[in-house]
Amino acid sequence: MTTSDNISSFISEHDAQALPVGAAQAVVRRWAEPVATAERVALRAALGRVLAEDVVSPIDVPAHDNAAMDGYAFDGAIVDEAAAGAPGASGAKPDEGAQGADGAAPAAAQQLTLEVAGQALAGHPFAGALAARQCVRIMTGAPMPSGCDTVVPQEWVTVSGKRVAFDRHRIARGANRRRAGEDLARGQPALRAGRIIRSSDVGLLASLGIAEVSVRRRLRVAFFSTGDELRSIGEPLAAGTVYDSNRYTIAAMLARLGVDALDLGIVRDEPAALEAAFRCAAQSADVVLSSGGVSVGEADFTRRMFEQLGDVAFWHLAMRPGRPLAFGRLWPNGASGRQSGERPALFFGLPGNPVAVMATFYQIVREALLCMSGAEAAAPLTLAAAAAVTMKKRAGRTEYLRGIASRGADGAWRVTPTRTQSSGALSSMSEANCFIVLAHERGDVIAGELVDIMPFEGLI
Repeated sequence: MTTSDNISSFISEHDAQALPVGAAQAVVRRWAEPVATAERVALRAALGRVLAEDVVSPIDVPAHDNAAMDGYAFDGAIVDEAAAGAPGASGAKPDEGAQGADGAAPAAAQQLTLEVAGQALAGHPFAGALAARQCVRIMTGAPMPSGCDTVVPQEWVTVSGKRVAFDRHRIARGANRRRAGEDLARGQPALRAGRIIRSSDVGLLASLGIAEVSVRRRLRVAFFSTGDELRSIGEPLAAGTVYDSNRYTIAAMLARLGVDALDLGIVRDEPAALEAAFRCAAQSADVVLSSGGVSVGEADFTRRMFEQLGDVAFWHLAMRPGRPLAFGRLWPNGASGRQSGERPALFFGLPGNPVAVMATFYQIVREALLCMSGAEAAAPLTLAAAAAVTMKKRAGRTEYLRGIASRGADGAWRVTPTRTQSSGALSSMSEANCFIVLAHERGDVIAGELVDIMPFEGLI
């Protein structure tokens, strides 16, 4: 963790300038320490939780050699014997030098004929012993009979009573057999610590007979909105007031990340009320999110508050939308907590504009929450797309435009900005299906040039 001296130096260095997004992400990443507590949960309750330790397979998967398709199981050595000129299934050896009319070996020399000794089904294996040149009718997933290592597909055989015949050239020894432990061997890690458990993982764990797993405790995140102009849904709107959408947006974004969210409501623009909210949030949560109150007009008060309650690493970003964003940490009992050894809460002071709230959450906050949850935080997917129109861009900041991306008949991506890019127009986020990411050093974009897009699917 960064020391107080390092923090003070960092604040002084960047006090008069907006911090590039990449640098801000690096600072947040350095301060985002995973929660240490783990708990065991039943498998049905594990979806979306973060594994606290590796899960090691207690069995082989599959548990036995089995058939990969419906057909007939037999000892594949017969195929090798036939290829070497050994007697055929009838026991008769073809005449040396015998050829068909087209110069090929006689059909009998290419055919293998086997006697069907029984059948094997999934859950009902064939338990008998096979004589030479016998086979077993077998279904997909059924255990391979003793002495068998090859399955010829049922579509390739000709059935005549208790016998089947097939072209030996079409099958190789060992074909269509799944080996025991081929998918997962006993003692091999099935899932690694830090994985967010998905639906397929639940099925995998069930296939191993695992009834419960060790997961990190859920991250606790407290959030509130600030502003005298805000009203909650259900309250009447007076002149100059608006409904608070940010808390609902933040709650929904947090729900996608599987954290325990604590909604502290709306806090008025009063120093005592704000300080009480910050102290309450820091005492009850690992992370504190506020929206509003961090623009230039409120920064002096917020800065003074944090001199009493904690540390702030940066105040504004070279980012659009989302320039006014404060990041730091809060001690539940004020700055004296630095010496007491208590664990601080990370603090993100998000902008007040709704679109800026979402942009900063996904570009700055999301990774920190995943890291603190103990999860492997993979970077959001980005794709290259051709700009449909020219876009004005000032070098020296990263811009996240709302875009509508589509694929042409040639499979290439193309993207158009939404009709408005106002940071207060939340409807533009609903209209869009991606962020258009214009890098810090980039200038204007000419129509047809490639830009990076960040699809909303799987992110928002």
